[in-house]
Formats: sequence, C-alpha cells, structure tokens
Amino acid sequence: MTQLDFIHEYVPSSSGTDAYTLVLLHGTGGNEQDLIPLGRFLADDAALLGVRGKVLEGGMPRFFRRLAEGVFDQEDLLFRTDELADFLRAASETYGIHPGKRIAVGYSNGANIAASILLRHPDIFAGALLFRPMVPFEPTDATGTQPLRDKPVLLSAGEVDPLIPQAETNRLAELLKVQGAAVELHFNPGGHGLMQPELQVAKAWYEQNFGR
Repeated sequence: MTQLDFIHEYVPSSSGTDAYTLVLLHGTGGNEQDLIPLGRFLADDAALLGVRGKVLEGGMPRFFRRLAEGVFDQEDLLFRTDELADFLRAASETYGIHPGKRIAVGYSNGANIAASILLRHPDIFAGALLFRPMVPFEPTDATGTQPLRDKPVLLSAGEVDPLIPQAETNRLAELLKVQGAAVELHFNPGGHGLMQPELQVAKAWYEQNFGR
C-alpha cells in the first residue's frame, strides 16, 4: 500500500461509511485545516479529508510549482497530480473511503490541482467544487470517450478577480464539458476572495447533486 505521505487531517462522517468524503485542497499558503470549516458548511454529515501541498513557495505550501503568476511548471504539475491521486487512492483504503464518493473542494491552487486530477485521473472524484480555478493544462486526448461523463462540477469565479480572467474560467468549463462533465459556471461580483453568497450557491449545488 502506498504510504500516506501527505500531511493531512481526516474527519470521519457522523452518518456512517456510505457518506461522501470532501477532499479539501487549500490555496497558496494554506494547510490541511484551512477548508475544514467550508467543508462542514457544505455538508454537515460528510467525511472530510484536508490535504497539505508539499511544494513550498517562499515558505508557503502549494500543490505544485509555478514559474510566475499564472504560469505553471507543467512537468511538476503532472508529477504532483499523479502523486496526489496515488495518495487519495491509498487514503481511501486506509480510512475506508468509498472510491465513488470522493468530492473535490478546492480553492485557487487547490482548485487547479483538483482540475488537473479531473482531467488526468477521472476515476478519482465523483464531482468537484472548484473556487477560483484556472486551466491546469490542455489535454491532448481527443478520443471522444468522455471519461467524466455526467460528473457534476461547479466552477465558482469572481468577475473582478485580478489573478484569473473570466476567459480562463470559461476555457476550463469547455475543457471539462468536452470530457463529459456536467459543468455549472457561477460568476459572482467579487475578486479572488470567497464571498458568502457564492458559498450559499455552492451549498445548494452540493445538496442538489449529492444530498441524501
């Protein structure tokens, strides 16, 4: 079995082993605990798995290296994507997480690694809530197999985000749709930080797609 070599925090579900597990992936400078309150807000009965990125940028944890703002180190991105996917498979064995009930919840850098996993390892997540995501890489697979067929994905972005142009989010939505995902795109009037109204939208989306 692969070692659980990411710093992480696992909070079991209060409703049994068949519950969904929210995989919580922080933004630059965050840690494994940052999104636990968000996860509990979204789903009060889900299990929570917060993961800390291994890459350090000026002492701040990230999930992969970047060459400049918005410019990703593609070789490192793909390596870290595979590494995190392997960890999630191993963590599922260790904690008894149902492989078909892992939901990504990512913010900024965490949303980007989650999007990369969706495109590169479509078996890992049953759905995803991605806050402030960008296109991680351009898939070269044009076989039309649609490996993400009907998997729900919510992209939540800010209309005046200084870091992520709206066109970037729209492009990611199209890439995921080509892979078969059922994408919903929500723009709010804010910037890069999360806003309470969009969290309510995310909660409603989660309950619609994964609520009991």
